[in-house]
Amino acid sequence: MSFRDYLHEKAEESRHNETLAYLMFLAGSIFFVGGMLESLSLGENPSWFLFIPYSAKVTAGAFLGLTLMLSGASLIIFGIAAGINYSHDRGWYMQELRKAASLDEVMMEKKSGKNGGRRKSQTP
Repeated sequence: MSFRDYLHEKAEESRHNETLAYLMFLAGSIFFVGGMLESLSLGENPSWFLFIPYSAKVTAGAFLGLTLMLSGASLIIFGIAAGINYSHDRGWYMQELRKAASLDEVMMEKKSGKNGGRRKSQTP
């Protein structure tokens, strides 16, 4: 496996991981909204912490809503962080791949310049 092939594979892997990170963000958004809707649907007048509703009573619905909101918020945060990390990694791999491609072009130009543009099988 050449270095260019390795960089290409790593860039593809990083792109795949970036997609999974954004899917994690979407799942976290769904969980968070579901937890908010669960907390609001308890039928009582909920208390508010900034923009997040919660119930002071300990019930199964309040616990479910709080759990969904906390897990959703953590998935949102970790999804964004992982997506940015994998995007940065992919950018580095692509930059190195461009460097390797330009180095190959320079080597091909030098190789063709030594023969004066002729192939070895040609006779003078």
